[in-house]
Amino acid sequence: MSDTPPYLGIDPDTALADLGGPATTESFAAVAKACAAGREDLTSRGIEQGGTRRLRPFSTWEITRYLIPVAPAHFRRVLRANPELPQGVSETEGGAKWFSLDEVLKLRAHFGAEGSKAKNYLPWRPAELPAKIVSVANFKGGVGKTSTAAHLAMSAALDGYKVLVIDLDSQGSMTSIFGGTVADEWDTVFPLIARHYAKHLERENAQRSARGAETAPLDETLTEALTVTAQDLIRPTHWPNIDLIGAQLNLYWAEFQIPVWRMAAGGWPLWDALSDTLAADGVLDEYDIVFLDTPPALGYLTINGLSAADILLVPLGASFLEFDSTGRFFDMLHATFRSIEEGENRAARALGRPEMAFQWDAVRAVVTRFDAAQQGELASLMQAYLGRTLSPHRQDFTALIGQAGEQVRGIYEADYRDFNRETYARGRETFDATYAMLKALILGAWRRDELAATKVAAE
Repeated sequence: MSDTPPYLGIDPDTALADLGGPATTESFAAVAKACAAGREDLTSRGIEQGGTRRLRPFSTWEITRYLIPVAPAHFRRVLRANPELPQGVSETEGGAKWFSLDEVLKLRAHFGAEGSKAKNYLPWRPAELPAKIVSVANFKGGVGKTSTAAHLAMSAALDGYKVLVIDLDSQGSMTSIFGGTVADEWDTVFPLIARHYAKHLERENAQRSARGAETAPLDETLTEALTVTAQDLIRPTHWPNIDLIGAQLNLYWAEFQIPVWRMAAGGWPLWDALSDTLAADGVLDEYDIVFLDTPPALGYLTINGLSAADILLVPLGASFLEFDSTGRFFDMLHATFRSIEEGENRAARALGRPEMAFQWDAVRAVVTRFDAAQQGELASLMQAYLGRTLSPHRQDFTALIGQAGEQVRGIYEADYRDFNRETYARGRETFDATYAMLKALILGAWRRDELAATKVAAE
């Protein structure tokens, strides 16, 4: 083995021979085509014959350990006593019983209705309160943002909540994880944002007409957007209680179109477009938790996702550069939302209207892809500076997580028989703990809302 560095002694003629011809714009198309073919091949590994992605079944061991808090023997006794309940399927004679998640949800409902009242078989959500919206954001890529959002959505679904996932990132990674197919921007959140602007323009036109002023016509895009609802865009996934509004490359057009609309109508509150349309269409009544996966940039789509959020999660790695970048991200959040508040409140004060202020139930940073042997000291330092804003739980990077990522699926979709029970249990612990942190935030926020509603009703 030579001690000479590889960058010394490179022959220019040899380098020229290896270089190939110049790249053109058509070269990008060729690379994109190759990536599309590879992506289809990789994605197909998690898809059944016929093009339908299918969620694996769950064993009695998994159900009684992770999903329904009962002893295995009691679980089997309940099934024998209630033959109308799903009985599961054995892959071998006398082998373990396996159940689909649909069947697990039915079994959980039975235990919730007939089981011990001292146990929480059903996930808690106060009646008459809307879903909680969780945005996962950071403008640095590679921090595990999409993976964290996807696994939290799966955790919530396994816990029994009805979940909606909205992909705001035109790269569409979240959409791929859930097997979504998006034809163009009209299958994304774009028409919802366009509809919000169109309705604002209609209100302005009504006021102009009343004053005898000239109205602004709605173009074909805005006219069509007025006919689109969130329900038109929501698609089922291979998870029975997770639905999806997907994304694809054309969604990035919104980053150019939104500022054009804002310039044409300076009074349009663009940051409320997503939250207002979700509420108006009843989405927050149909689901328990909505997860928003945002682009790795603080653009208009991210601003919509952050503004809509009740809870903001910011994943970051335990490195100096990611800690520094995340600090700059929070600084930019402060500058952006403070600027919006100041601009809106100047107008509000001039018109004698109430002032506005953004508010979130909770904001937490989460360390992802954690290596305790290499990053423990820095993570502790980050914890000392950030305090409760940084979740004390750190997402370890395990072999199970790495293999799940390579196979375009979440760790909860991995069959523990491909490893062993102990490896599987260790692998999912890190995401179980992250979900426990998030669930505590959601339940605490719901409880605070419930108490506030009770107080208002009593006054």
